[in-house]
Amino acid sequence: MLNTTRAIIDLAALRNNFAVVRAQSPHSKILALVKADAYGHGMLPVARALHDADGFAVARLEEALQLRDAGITQRILLLGTLLDADDLRLCSAKNIDITVHDLLTAKLVAKIATQHPLRAWLKLDSGMHRLGLQPDDFRAADTQLRNRTGIIELLHLTHFSSAEDFTSTATEQQLQQFAAAHPDSQLGASLANSAALIARPHTRAQWVRPGIMLYGINPVAAHTSLPLQPVMTLSAKVLAVREIAAGEAVGYNRTWTAARTSIIATIGIGYGDGYPRHARNGTPIWINGEIAPLAGRVSMDSITVDVTDLKPVQVGDDAILWGPQLSAAQVAEYAETISYELFTAIGHRVPRLFINEQ
Repeated sequence: MLNTTRAIIDLAALRNNFAVVRAQSPHSKILALVKADAYGHGMLPVARALHDADGFAVARLEEALQLRDAGITQRILLLGTLLDADDLRLCSAKNIDITVHDLLTAKLVAKIATQHPLRAWLKLDSGMHRLGLQPDDFRAADTQLRNRTGIIELLHLTHFSSAEDFTSTATEQQLQQFAAAHPDSQLGASLANSAALIARPHTRAQWVRPGIMLYGINPVAAHTSLPLQPVMTLSAKVLAVREIAAGEAVGYNRTWTAARTSIIATIGIGYGDGYPRHARNGTPIWINGEIAPLAGRVSMDSITVDVTDLKPVQVGDDAILWGPQLSAAQVAEYAETISYELFTAIGHRVPRLFINEQ
């Protein structure tokens, strides 16, 4: 069957990016972020490819269980979510680390762990104000869980709100909050996401949590260059090529009008596949070694591109929406979003082709 769209996932590029993480943080253990289907790249193939990771981090219990059921043996951290007593018992049985982000959870974990041992990560709200304990509650929960029967290991955790923003003092303020609540430097801790890991070496601590950089995006590229490689190449076939006259409009609501006689290529990908509907006219598309601009509104199943200035484009040619030829970060700017959303939005009707598995 001829696939109109596909996402090629290069696991050699993924392993390269992991090696970059290891080189950047040689004294830290690495929790690779594989939540949200490994940022749209395929959680199980990604986890299998990252066999040198010290552990993985996910956002839903279902994700953690899928990893365990697939034979993944490394440490798995379940980030902040709702867990009842049965969930905690299951985490104990499956050897899944849990995040404690409120006092009620701390109390429940202390109770359940006496019979069902757990590894717990205590999360401080150091300024993100999303999940985590306030400093006084953090200290109270730490007292409650430290040296508690059944708590195999207690670690501390926080998350930066603005690590990629070098005009903000927020990260240093969060660091000060964390240092005040985490005076025991011998206790394992994790602070650094991708941006902090790259640009703020003093945040790396015992564990780092790379996410987007594993998939080839440098969130602080303007400040630091790294040899990261795009892991996903999203492509789609040209379905039709037509000539239109000057003054003719293209697509819904006629948002693009030809200023001259133009050649328009229709490409078989749309917002139903996860391509961003709000990508504006001029968004770059790579076709046959050249860049062409998006022309007209993104439809559910197709986009239209002005290929007038390209060498002849034919039905069946491949168009690259992002990949090594065209950064997802650049496309995201045209859609007023971020690469994270582009990757995770790619739907299930786009088949993934995994290459370089060994």
